[in-house]
Amino acid sequence: MNQQFAKIKKAVEVFHSYGITLTGSRKNDHFIQKLNMDPVFVNGLIFELEFELQVILQEEKLKNAGTPKELIQLLLEIPQHN
Repeated sequence: MNQQFAKIKKAVEVFHSYGITLTGSRKNDHFIQKLNMDPVFVNGLIFELEFELQVILQEEKLKNAGTPKELIQLLLEIPQHN
C-alpha cells in the first residue's frame, strides 16, 4: 500500500507541473476536449509519468486513458516488481 501511495504522490506532482488539478470533477476532464491540451503535451505528460514512476505503459491501454483519473488508474494497475 505504501508503494501505491508513493506512486500517486509522484503522479500528482507531475500533473501539477502541467497545471492539471486532480480535485473535484476536474479529474474526469478529457485531456484534449476539456483541458485543451495539445496531443504533444499529453505525450509529454505520459513520458514524464513513465520516467518518474519507472514504468512503461502499453500503447493499447493508453488509448483508453483520456482523463487524469483513467491515467492514474492505469498506472496503479501496473504490478510492482520490488
